[in-house]
Amino acid sequence: MNGRGGGQVIPCAPHEIASLFLFEELSPEQLGRLCAEGRVERFEAGPVYTEGEPATCFYVMIEGTVVLSRRVGGDDVEVSRTSQRGVYSGAMQAYLGDRVPQTYTNSMRVTEPTRFFVLPAQSFADLMREWFPMAAHLLEGLFFGSNNTQRAIGQRERLLALGSLSAGLTHELNNPAAAAVRATAALRERVGKMRHKLAHISQGRYSGEAIADLIEIQERTVERVAKAPVLSPLEASDREDEMADWLEDHGLPEGWRVAPAFVQAGLDTDWLDRVAAAVAGDLLPAAIGWLGYTVETELLMGEIEDSTARISHLVDAAGQYAQLDRAPHRVVDVHELLDSTLVMLSGKIGPGVRVVKEYDRSVPDVPAYPAELNQVWTNLIDNAVSAIAETGGGGTLTVRTAREGDRLLVEFRDTGPGVPAEIRSRIFDPFFTTKPVGEGTGLGLDISWRIVVGKHHGSLQVESVPGDTRFQVLLPLTPPDNPEETA
Repeated sequence: MNGRGGGQVIPCAPHEIASLFLFEELSPEQLGRLCAEGRVERFEAGPVYTEGEPATCFYVMIEGTVVLSRRVGGDDVEVSRTSQRGVYSGAMQAYLGDRVPQTYTNSMRVTEPTRFFVLPAQSFADLMREWFPMAAHLLEGLFFGSNNTQRAIGQRERLLALGSLSAGLTHELNNPAAAAVRATAALRERVGKMRHKLAHISQGRYSGEAIADLIEIQERTVERVAKAPVLSPLEASDREDEMADWLEDHGLPEGWRVAPAFVQAGLDTDWLDRVAAAVAGDLLPAAIGWLGYTVETELLMGEIEDSTARISHLVDAAGQYAQLDRAPHRVVDVHELLDSTLVMLSGKIGPGVRVVKEYDRSVPDVPAYPAELNQVWTNLIDNAVSAIAETGGGGTLTVRTAREGDRLLVEFRDTGPGVPAEIRSRIFDPFFTTKPVGEGTGLGLDISWRIVVGKHHGSLQVESVPGDTRFQVLLPLTPPDNPEETA
């Protein structure tokens, strides 16, 4: 049943219409016109109109009980239930004409036989403009002005988030870039010394066979460096002492200088014994020195490789986060989006927050606007980190994914102080914030709500007790009929 009718039409009495607070100030002539252009309908328990249908009628309840609901994902969520006479719903924006979509923004049903005064949308629009021209202009200005203001502040919210992310990304890029520069400078120095040492060896009284043995040892050393195990600080210290003692016993009193590099490269005294057995005694100091430069060179190249790989990873994460080269609506792996957002926010998250990923990798990809979902993840992670900071110490941020029926769950759990019950119902309202003045616009959760619920036909909810706050995003696994539809 929809707003075009379906109830039992009964006579319209002007005096009864005048008893409703919406019409109590109208003249007898105006009340008469209302009854002439509208009608009174009696509906049995059940639906009156459905969200998304063309908004054809304006409803004012005379008696009964109405329930208003919104579609969230695949469910209808009740937003209001009342028996108050005079409450109204339906085509309330008809006076704006075709400047806004004229569809019902919610669904209405009645739980008992209920009577409404029903006015066609076009009649409602005409009467508003004829009887209350100034009010209609003021309402138009309020409606469009509020929308423009919200869009402008929403854009500023995104720019603030982008600025924060840019600062964090710059910081993250600076560390590996600086490390690569330092390692490159040190590598140039080591290569120069290696050339000098090789020239010294080649000018000595060493046979070609001895030099060939030394080069073979160098190759085996490079292989050992690539497979070096990770040692604890205590293990590394013990091995360095053993190696320094061995080097000193073999006539290399300055061996303690190269011992740390040898240990880091995975070498030990057994390896030194094999080197000593393969080269003549007088060649050993030069061989050890040359191999020391070899080890340091390999370690420096490994550091450069790690640093540049880190830079590449950060650039890839930035591209994944921005989604600049991707279709605006496509099927995505949410884990890629979550990981890229966590990388982008790593500077803001800081070392005091432990990040735990509880990903269910078996969940399927979802149809989505990935750049906008990244905005949702950014807002929810930022709020979680801010909540943890309120405790004055560290905490844990857990990001979890799971499948729930025909929807994908993405949950952000923090160990902050929690969201008080008295404000929990307001946190998704525009401009509502608990942050100090200047630290929040109050639009982060509102933007997230509109992206998840309005654009993705999902749901966004919160469960909170002190030490355990969970923001849960549920996304449908199947695409909507109209992927371009927005809230």
